[in-house]
Amino acid sequence: MSALDEIRSRFQNDRFATEVTGIVIDLAEPGKAVCSLALTERHMNENHVPMGGAVFTLADFACAVAANGYSGRETVTVSQNVSITYLAPAKGTRLIAEAWCLRSGKTTALYAVDVRDELDTYVAHATVNGYVISRG
Repeated sequence: MSALDEIRSRFQNDRFATEVTGIVIDLAEPGKAVCSLALTERHMNENHVPMGGAVFTLADFACAVAANGYSGRETVTVSQNVSITYLAPAKGTRLIAEAWCLRSGKTTALYAVDVRDELDTYVAHATVNGYVISRG
């Protein structure tokens, strides 16, 4: 099994993101992840654009994969504070979130996440302060 398949298998336990929302992990590298979401009617708000909560969930999940995909079992990074700015409504049918680590220390981490659609519409930008928890 490839490393990406192992990460996908492990994150299947994040059932809200994977089962309810339908997010897929497209790429996972140490400190980086790309996840996507095929938009359906269930993701839309009254204005027929993706609901902010769907965009937020995608950004948050991409960050979780970037922070924890290769972290091993000794630590886990959880979101401590998230700031998201919605920039434009998606025009396409698929959202793509790219998350990357800006800084990771012993107890805190900082990640950035960009969300775009497949037409390259810049939908949202998030910064995530993470708290690193030792499991040992």
